[in-house]
Amino acid sequence: MSSLHKSRIADFQDVLKEPTIALEKLRELSFSGIPCEGGLRCLCWKILLNYLPLETASWTSILAKQRELYSQFLREMIIQPGIAKANMGVSREDVTFEDHPLNPNPDSRWNTYFRDNEVLLQIDKDVRRLCPDISFFQRATEYPCLLILDPQNEFETLRKRVEQTTLKSQTVARNRSGVTNMSSPQKNSAPSMNEYVVLPNGCEAHWEVVERILFIYAKLNPGIAYVQGMNEIVGPLYYTFATDPNSEWREHAEADTFFCFTNLMAEIRDNFIKSLDDSQCGITYKMEKVYSTLKDKDVELYLKLEFLLPDVIRIWDSLFADSNRFDFLLLVCCAMLILIREQLLEGDFTVNMRLLQDYPITDVCRVLQKAKELQDSQ
Repeated sequence: MSSLHKSRIADFQDVLKEPTIALEKLRELSFSGIPCEGGLRCLCWKILLNYLPLETASWTSILAKQRELYSQFLREMIIQPGIAKANMGVSREDVTFEDHPLNPNPDSRWNTYFRDNEVLLQIDKDVRRLCPDISFFQRATEYPCLLILDPQNEFETLRKRVEQTTLKSQTVARNRSGVTNMSSPQKNSAPSMNEYVVLPNGCEAHWEVVERILFIYAKLNPGIAYVQGMNEIVGPLYYTFATDPNSEWREHAEADTFFCFTNLMAEIRDNFIKSLDDSQCGITYKMEKVYSTLKDKDVELYLKLEFLLPDVIRIWDSLFADSNRFDFLLLVCCAMLILIREQLLEGDFTVNMRLLQDYPITDVCRVLQKAKELQDSQ
């Protein structure tokens, strides 16, 4: 370890040992990258994402409260509904004249169950292929959720729901005349259970933890639920927390990831709401801002016109540290384009799209340095 790196670690430790964290100083240090030694990155991210307050004396009580709250979410949204579903084959109390599997009433418990299954299948499909360049998410977590895996609790887990929905369920649709049509789901509509390694009882893969986080978020936020791409946001957060050198932090990675992800989504959720795409807070407007910024910085390139996980984490150090983090993200996008301007100016649309999809610059620090230059020139 170089003396410069040791000095940076010491600078972070000095800031973090104060009774009240100096947020601006922490942001300034974090912008240039947070060391992973000693769990510094995990702690800094939790502060920068407003999960932990600046007063360090309250950290222990707040963490205990939030982790217990997450356990309550698991009981209410996975375990209790799973117990009720598991009991349906024994007691038919859930099938009544007023409420039954074909009930079209949107408030029906059955209707809610089927809607949740649709969301769950999409989440499951996405998280199973999360970060395919590394094997981490396919491996078993050393801290499986005991609430979920308790052998004395006989209930329908998310894993069972996916398997049963994929293999047995039928698609229910109503035509204009009100007649209910039932048809088997299409082949390949969900991933085959045989495509993935099945872990023994009592174990669960990291991707299953991420699946649970996203499912709970979707249940608590029905207005947005789950949209493809959220898995790419929660993945690096969970990876960072679940690989922390501190065993206590790792043990609670699921709950801590959930609340950090929720806080982050509060800032960017408008990008995931389709009805807002063309509004000032939607994704279309944000992309137009990228182009307008690029036009201001490099008009010639404007007229012409994926990182690995460790690089994503390094970029997020700078994004989380910036007080206007998503304005800086626009500059990162522009920097990526400007750094390959010559290739883009020479290529046609098809060539350029391939170039952008397989971005050639592997030194993420070059991109961040260029983004900082663009920021300082404003």
